[in-house]
Amino acid sequence: MAALRPDRLLVALALAVAASLAGAQDRADLPIQLNASTTDFDYQNGRLKFGTISITQGEVRITADRAEATGLDFKDSSWEFGGTVRITMPEGALASDSARVRFSGGVIATATVTGAPATFQQQREDQLAQGRANRIDYDLQRGTVELDGEAWLSDGKTEMTGGKLVYSTANQRVVSRDPVTITIQPGEPPAERPEPEP
Repeated sequence: MAALRPDRLLVALALAVAASLAGAQDRADLPIQLNASTTDFDYQNGRLKFGTISITQGEVRITADRAEATGLDFKDSSWEFGGTVRITMPEGALASDSARVRFSGGVIATATVTGAPATFQQQREDQLAQGRANRIDYDLQRGTVELDGEAWLSDGKTEMTGGKLVYSTANQRVVSRDPVTITIQPGEPPAERPEPEP
Protein backbone atom coordinates (compact mmCIF):
# COMPACT_ATOMS: atom_id res chain seq x y z
CA MET A 1 0.00 0.00 0.00
CA ALA A 2 1.39 3.39 -0.98
CA ALA A 3 0.38 6.28 1.29
CA LEU A 4 1.32 9.78 0.15
CA ARG A 5 1.38 12.91 2.28
CA PRO A 6 -0.53 15.81 0.72
CA ASP A 7 1.15 18.31 -1.59
CA ARG A 8 -0.61 21.28 -3.19
CA LEU A 9 -3.00 19.00 -5.10
CA LEU A 10 -4.06 17.15 -1.98
CA VAL A 11 -4.47 20.37 -0.03
CA ALA A 12 -6.75 21.65 -2.80
CA LEU A 13 -8.83 18.47 -2.55
CA ALA A 14 -8.95 18.78 1.25
CA LEU A 15 -10.21 22.34 1.00
CA ALA A 16 -12.82 21.33 -1.58
CA VAL A 17 -14.25 18.54 0.56
CA ALA A 18 -14.06 20.63 3.76
CA ALA A 19 -15.91 23.46 2.01
CA SER A 20 -18.54 20.97 0.86
CA LEU A 21 -19.06 19.71 4.40
CA ALA A 22 -19.29 23.23 5.84
CA GLY A 23 -21.56 24.46 3.05
CA ALA A 24 -23.89 21.45 3.20
CA GLN A 25 -25.42 22.55 6.51
CA ASP A 26 -26.08 26.05 5.19
CA ARG A 27 -27.56 24.68 1.95
CA ALA A 28 -30.00 22.42 3.84
CA ASP A 29 -32.06 25.52 4.68
CA LEU A 30 -32.26 26.68 1.04
CA PRO A 31 -35.20 25.77 -1.23
CA ILE A 32 -34.66 23.21 -4.00
CA GLN A 33 -35.96 24.05 -7.46
CA LEU A 34 -36.52 21.30 -10.04
CA ASN A 35 -37.20 22.03 -13.72
CA ALA A 36 -37.79 19.26 -16.25
CA SER A 37 -38.93 19.06 -19.88
CA THR A 38 -41.13 16.00 -19.14
CA THR A 39 -42.40 14.23 -16.02
CA ASP A 40 -43.83 10.75 -15.35
CA PHE A 41 -44.97 10.17 -11.74
CA ASP A 42 -45.66 6.48 -11.06
CA TYR A 43 -47.20 6.75 -7.59
CA GLN A 44 -48.13 3.06 -7.50
CA ASN A 45 -44.50 1.91 -7.84
CA GLY A 46 -42.91 4.93 -6.15
CA ARG A 47 -40.85 5.98 -9.20
CA LEU A 48 -40.48 9.37 -10.82
CA LYS A 49 -39.01 9.93 -14.30
CA PHE A 50 -37.90 13.23 -15.81
CA GLY A 51 -36.66 14.40 -19.19
CA THR A 52 -33.99 17.13 -19.50
CA ILE A 53 -33.70 18.09 -15.84
CA SER A 54 -32.13 20.78 -13.71
CA ILE A 55 -32.07 20.70 -9.89
CA THR A 56 -30.79 23.83 -8.15
CA GLN A 57 -30.18 24.57 -4.47
CA GLY A 58 -28.31 27.79 -3.87
CA GLU A 59 -25.05 27.53 -5.84
CA VAL A 60 -25.35 23.74 -6.27
CA ARG A 61 -26.78 22.56 -9.58
CA ILE A 62 -27.34 19.17 -11.22
CA THR A 63 -28.28 18.94 -14.90
CA ALA A 64 -28.85 15.84 -17.02
CA ASP A 65 -30.67 14.59 -20.10
CA ARG A 66 -32.87 12.33 -17.95
CA ALA A 67 -33.42 11.24 -14.34
CA GLU A 68 -35.25 8.67 -12.24
CA ALA A 69 -35.91 9.04 -8.53
CA THR A 70 -37.41 7.17 -5.60
CA GLY A 71 -39.30 10.30 -4.54
CA LEU A 72 -39.30 14.07 -4.33
CA ASP A 73 -38.39 13.98 -0.65
CA PHE A 74 -34.88 15.45 -0.66
CA LYS A 75 -34.59 14.52 3.02
CA ASP A 76 -34.03 10.90 1.89
CA SER A 77 -34.14 9.90 -1.79
CA SER A 78 -31.98 8.27 -4.46
CA TRP A 79 -31.60 9.63 -7.98
CA GLU A 80 -30.17 8.16 -11.20
CA PHE A 81 -29.09 10.72 -13.80
CA GLY A 82 -28.18 9.87 -17.40
CA GLY A 83 -26.95 11.47 -20.59
CA THR A 84 -24.78 14.54 -20.19
CA VAL A 85 -24.58 14.87 -16.40
CA ARG A 86 -23.07 17.95 -14.72
CA ILE A 87 -22.87 18.61 -10.98
CA THR A 88 -21.56 22.07 -10.11
CA MET A 89 -20.84 23.43 -6.64
CA PRO A 90 -18.96 26.52 -5.46
CA GLU A 91 -16.02 24.28 -4.58
CA GLY A 92 -15.87 22.28 -7.83
CA ALA A 93 -17.61 20.42 -10.63
CA LEU A 94 -18.19 16.82 -11.73
CA ALA A 95 -19.06 15.71 -15.27
CA SER A 96 -20.04 12.24 -16.46
CA ASP A 97 -22.27 10.04 -18.60
CA SER A 98 -24.27 8.87 -15.59
CA ALA A 99 -24.54 9.60 -11.88
CA ARG A 100 -26.16 8.12 -8.81
CA VAL A 101 -26.89 10.79 -6.19
CA ARG A 102 -28.29 10.28 -2.70
CA PHE A 103 -29.95 13.20 -0.96
CA SER A 104 -30.08 13.15 2.83
CA GLY A 105 -31.14 15.92 5.17
CA GLY A 106 -32.05 18.17 2.25
CA VAL A 107 -28.58 18.17 0.60
CA ILE A 108 -26.41 15.91 -1.57
CA ALA A 109 -24.90 13.25 0.73
CA THR A 110 -23.10 11.14 -1.89
CA ALA A 111 -22.53 11.20 -5.62
CA THR A 112 -21.12 8.39 -7.76
CA VAL A 113 -20.35 9.49 -11.30
CA THR A 114 -19.29 7.15 -14.10
CA GLY A 115 -18.17 7.87 -17.63
CA ALA A 116 -15.53 7.41 -20.23
CA PRO A 117 -14.08 9.03 -18.18
CA ALA A 118 -15.87 10.84 -15.36
CA THR A 119 -14.13 14.12 -14.51
CA PHE A 120 -13.91 16.71 -11.78
CA GLN A 121 -12.25 20.08 -11.46
CA GLN A 122 -11.80 22.73 -8.82
CA GLN A 123 -10.40 26.24 -9.19
CA ARG A 124 -8.46 27.46 -6.14
CA GLU A 125 -6.95 30.93 -6.51
CA ASP A 126 -4.49 30.57 -9.41
CA GLN A 127 -4.50 26.76 -9.43
CA LEU A 128 -6.82 24.35 -11.24
CA ALA A 129 -7.02 20.88 -9.69
CA GLN A 130 -8.41 18.25 -12.06
CA GLY A 131 -9.08 14.54 -11.95
CA ARG A 132 -10.60 11.78 -14.00
CA ALA A 133 -11.42 8.11 -13.61
CA ASN A 134 -13.91 5.55 -14.86
CA ARG A 135 -15.82 6.16 -11.61
CA ILE A 136 -15.62 8.92 -8.99
CA ASP A 137 -17.29 8.41 -5.59
CA TYR A 138 -17.76 11.66 -3.70
CA ASP A 139 -18.94 11.12 -0.10
CA LEU A 140 -19.50 14.43 1.67
CA GLN A 141 -20.39 12.83 5.01
CA ARG A 142 -17.26 10.64 5.20
CA GLY A 143 -15.10 13.34 3.62
CA THR A 144 -13.67 11.13 0.86
CA VAL A 145 -13.11 11.37 -2.88
CA GLU A 146 -12.44 7.99 -4.50
CA LEU A 147 -11.21 7.77 -8.09
CA ASP A 148 -11.47 4.23 -9.48
CA GLY A 149 -10.32 2.89 -12.84
CA GLU A 150 -7.49 4.64 -14.68
CA ALA A 151 -7.43 7.32 -11.98
CA TRP A 152 -5.56 10.57 -12.68
CA LEU A 153 -5.10 13.67 -10.49
CA SER A 154 -3.31 16.89 -11.40
CA ASP A 155 -2.78 20.38 -10.04
CA GLY A 156 -1.10 21.53 -13.26
CA LYS A 157 2.35 20.79 -11.87
CA THR A 158 2.09 17.39 -10.17
CA GLU A 159 0.24 14.43 -11.69
CA MET A 160 -0.63 11.18 -9.95
CA THR A 161 -1.98 8.10 -11.76
CA GLY A 162 -3.06 4.69 -10.52
CA GLY A 163 -5.81 2.12 -10.70
CA LYS A 164 -7.58 3.56 -7.65
CA LEU A 165 -6.82 6.67 -5.59
CA VAL A 166 -8.70 7.45 -2.37
CA TYR A 167 -8.34 10.81 -0.66
CA SER A 168 -9.46 11.22 2.95
CA THR A 169 -9.76 14.58 4.69
CA ALA A 170 -9.86 12.86 8.10
CA ASN A 171 -6.15 12.05 7.97
CA GLN A 172 -5.17 14.13 4.89
CA ARG A 173 -3.84 11.20 2.89
CA VAL A 174 -4.11 9.75 -0.57
CA VAL A 175 -4.02 5.98 -0.40
CA SER A 176 -3.60 3.50 -3.23
CA ARG A 177 -3.42 -0.26 -2.95
CA ASP A 178 -2.33 -0.33 -6.59
CA PRO A 179 0.96 0.87 -8.10
CA VAL A 180 1.04 4.63 -8.68
CA THR A 181 3.06 6.93 -10.89
CA ILE A 182 3.80 10.51 -9.80
CA THR A 183 5.04 13.00 -12.37
CA ILE A 184 6.38 16.32 -11.12
CA GLN A 185 6.87 19.04 -13.72
CA PRO A 186 9.90 21.28 -13.26
CA GLY A 187 9.17 24.64 -11.65
CA GLU A 188 9.55 28.06 -13.17
CA PRO A 189 13.14 28.77 -14.18
CA PRO A 190 14.84 31.00 -11.61
CA ALA A 191 15.05 34.66 -12.51
CA GLU A 192 18.40 35.58 -13.99
CA ARG A 193 20.61 37.45 -11.60
CA PRO A 194 22.46 40.42 -13.07
CA GLU A 195 26.16 39.97 -13.43
CA PRO A 196 28.11 41.97 -10.81
CA GLU A 197 29.62 45.11 -12.22
CA PRO A 198 33.45 45.14 -12.33
